Amino acid sequence: MPVLSQPATQGDVLKYEVNPNYTRETVTLLAGTSFPVGAVLGRVTASGKYTLSPDSGSDGSETAAGVLLYAVDATLADAVGILLVRGPALVSRAALVFDGSVDDAAKITAKHDQLAALGILPRDTA
Repeated sequence: MPVLSQPATQGDVLKYEVNPNYTRETVTLLAGTSFPVGAVLGRVTASGKYTLSPDSGSDGSETAAGVLLYAVDATLADAVGILLVRGPALVSRAALVFDGSVDDAAKITAKHDQLAALGILPRDTA
């Protein structure tokens, strides 16, 4: 019997939010990447566009600004996405996707803390 698999969905990431009209924003995603659901994004200060939040940098995107709720392919051009930008909200810690530079426990914890400052709380059992 063939094994069927389904890609991650919003329900895998978002476990609770107080009110979608308050917690979500429509944002522009920077071209060049296919963004998966659950991606932790930062905002580039100069352009106002969002990209994966790296471990360090100086363009503003190094600070986590939200969690992407739907996968978006922005490989060829800027694209629009729905971002969880404020809480109260709970997200699954295991479903979050980080930039490749966020590659150890300390860096992941720092991103979790940045999200928590927005009211977006990563939880193991959410």
